[in-house]
Amino acid sequence: MDSILDALQEGRLFELPENDKNHALQFLAHIIEAFPQIPTGTDIVGNVMAREKSMNTALGRGWACPHARVEFEEDLMCVVGWSPTGIDYGAPDGIPVSIIIMYFVPSNQRNHYLREVSIMAKVLKSLPAIDKLSSIKELNDVRNYLLDLIAASKETVGPDARARMIRLQSKAVMATQPVSDLSSLIIEPVSIIAGSGMRPLALTQNLELMNFIESTAGLAERLDTDGSYQNGLWRIVRRSATAYQGGRTVLDCIALMPTKAAQK
Repeated sequence: MDSILDALQEGRLFELPENDKNHALQFLAHIIEAFPQIPTGTDIVGNVMAREKSMNTALGRGWACPHARVEFEEDLMCVVGWSPTGIDYGAPDGIPVSIIIMYFVPSNQRNHYLREVSIMAKVLKSLPAIDKLSSIKELNDVRNYLLDLIAASKETVGPDARARMIRLQSKAVMATQPVSDLSSLIIEPVSIIAGSGMRPLALTQNLELMNFIESTAGLAERLDTDGSYQNGLWRIVRRSATAYQGGRTVLDCIALMPTKAAQK
């Protein structure tokens, strides 16, 4: 389960504010599409949704493991989504899914992926601690819970893995704050207020992002219909939308951009 540990180390754990299966899968797939390692035009969303249509990826006990396979070589990576309320996923055991591990599986990493998923399935079947998932209420508690499972999945935890887990436990990655420790991505939370006949307003601490959103025609409409928007370096991904009086909508989003080092 080293790929999950990498995801936690690099801030790739996200709260899923909507309990809709398709929206959750599309949201996580859009995150993967924004990785600098992914070639422009790679349709991770379509790949994931097509595979899910052909085979349900629920593992049981509140977990699901969708994936996208691509025909080029890269590292095995994943993103982790957590639903506080649980998602009706059509799981064989009927339990709503709370944890979605979405894998990006390049052609040279398929055996690695199969080994990791096999270990994950064994952990889910054997550990009583898995049943604590339904009582977790905070994203940082999810993170610690996953760290415990990763440690339990190893018969012996080597010093390097132990040191990484200690570092992880010493710092919280909260969903309401910008994530700054990613190796290749800048991720910023942003709320967008949109409505008919008005210029969208962006609520964010990032001035560059605010200017991008408020000066881009049609951005709010695309977020409302497609769930994401990209033009240049920023990719905006909608997490949820709330309608208000007067035809106004507040879009809760995450904005992603490669770091300067990744852009070189």
